[in-house]
Amino acid sequence: MPGSDLPLLVEAAQEAGEIARRFHQGAPAVWEKEDAQGPVTEADLAVDAHLKDRLLTARPDYGWLSEESVARTDRTATSAQFIVDPIDGTRAFLEGGRDWSHSIAVARGGQITAAVVYLPLRSATYTAVLGEGAWLNDARLGTSDQTEIERAQVLANAPTMDQRHWHRGAPGFERHFRSSLAYRMCLVALGRFDAMLTLRPTWEWDVAAGSLIVTEAGGTVTDQAGHPLRFNNPIPQHDGVVAAGGAMHRALMDRLARDR
Repeated sequence: MPGSDLPLLVEAAQEAGEIARRFHQGAPAVWEKEDAQGPVTEADLAVDAHLKDRLLTARPDYGWLSEESVARTDRTATSAQFIVDPIDGTRAFLEGGRDWSHSIAVARGGQITAAVVYLPLRSATYTAVLGEGAWLNDARLGTSDQTEIERAQVLANAPTMDQRHWHRGAPGFERHFRSSLAYRMCLVALGRFDAMLTLRPTWEWDVAAGSLIVTEAGGTVTDQAGHPLRFNNPIPQHDGVVAAGGAMHRALMDRLARDR
């Protein structure tokens, strides 16, 4: 059953990429969301409208949760849900960069069962099905086996390094950044980076697809308190996210000041 959703997700993501390309490096209309939630563009809205029509036409009984459109009021009562970020990394998109993605997942019973993260300008399609591994195009993914936190390459934003977040001070790992949270998680699944973390409240659509891709690549994903992520919550947020190979995840959790 979960695997039957993946071809639909991949096709929809590729179609979304064609729509987004028409706006990229142009001058799409842009607005600031309320409550300092960042920018949204006409490209985000066009992609969202296409995905909502495409996916719900194919699976009319699924719930709908997206960053850019109103959720179906009955989504928490449905047996399966689409969780979608039409363009994850909108700032990178506006700047003409390549590191933005389309992130689409299916959740069942609070667990992600199928996922795709597609980066059109990198020709990169990251996919996963529960119990069947994670892939970049035709190559199987695996997280890194780094165990030493001070030698790690970690994707995180600058505020993450604030001393108040850490026992015994912030670790000396090498920090990197990508605008798209979904892409950050895929790079951990690829083994190119040892971990990613965000210590801010995190919307489900930012991490739903990436969380399955990391775990199917052999990694561990939790919130910053170490709790497994559950999806399709009434308030669709997590208390931060930590994703890494198993040993590195344990090392990071040991250093995080979870009682602050």
